[in-house]
Amino acid sequence: MKIVVCSGKGGTGKTTVATSLALSIVAKNDTWYLDCDVEAPNGHIFLNPQFEEEKPAVILLPQIDQEKCTACGRCVEVCQFHALALIAQKVLVFPQLCHGCGSCTWNCPEGAISEVPNPIGKLQAGMTPAGIRFAQGILNISEPMATPIIRQLKKWHSPGKDACVVLDSPPGASCSVVESLRGADFALLVTEPTPFGLHDLKQIMGILADMDIPAGVIINRDGIGSDMVDQYLDQEAIPVLMRIPYRQSLAEGIALGKPLVEIMPEYRENFRQLFDEISMIVEKGAA
Repeated sequence: MKIVVCSGKGGTGKTTVATSLALSIVAKNDTWYLDCDVEAPNGHIFLNPQFEEEKPAVILLPQIDQEKCTACGRCVEVCQFHALALIAQKVLVFPQLCHGCGSCTWNCPEGAISEVPNPIGKLQAGMTPAGIRFAQGILNISEPMATPIIRQLKKWHSPGKDACVVLDSPPGASCSVVESLRGADFALLVTEPTPFGLHDLKQIMGILADMDIPAGVIINRDGIGSDMVDQYLDQEAIPVLMRIPYRQSLAEGIALGKPLVEIMPEYRENFRQLFDEISMIVEKGAA
């Protein structure tokens, strides 16, 4: 089962929830943790993996053989990302816009396009002291697109059929979040009872509706703000699966790199029950 922990808004406690969920279920499940927040991965701070594998993440960029190219413009027509342009009977490539999909290469009638690897970051994998299989992607500074490295991270290893995979999504509601959600069995949304929390929660709910992914909500920092988030969730019949209170001791512990379930051990059982509830929702939906 693949559970994606996402937030819509940054700073709501997404990684806090994802790491605590993985730590709480690993004793009874083959548990994997994929940190898909490749621009700023921080799950390793709380799970302390020993990295044993590393490989470069690359994207294949088109290279035009000007001697073979007839400037027919077919490659420009098929590029959905406007990474190619035909100017003065010459095809120009804009690497920052290229997604490495290969459409231009496949559609060139003259075979004038080849693909060259361009490193955009790296992938790392290892085991945590708790027995969680951990992997993360790290996007190189100045690289504009996180989606290709997230896609490669998800394909790098193949968890068993009975494994539980916790994916720590990037914040927001961008293409990188959509890629993290692709193929998910359940989306665990972390929000906070503030106007910004509600605004961004609505955005991510729209994405989940389009992708037809079941979801539930964890309200973090419960007790601050107002009940506007609860009102919205009641109106939309979206279940609140857990509430995490706003406490200074919790903030201090997380700032020191301690997982939530270490600061508040009673929440370990809460997360186990959360996992069981998610499993029931997924099984009911598949029936």
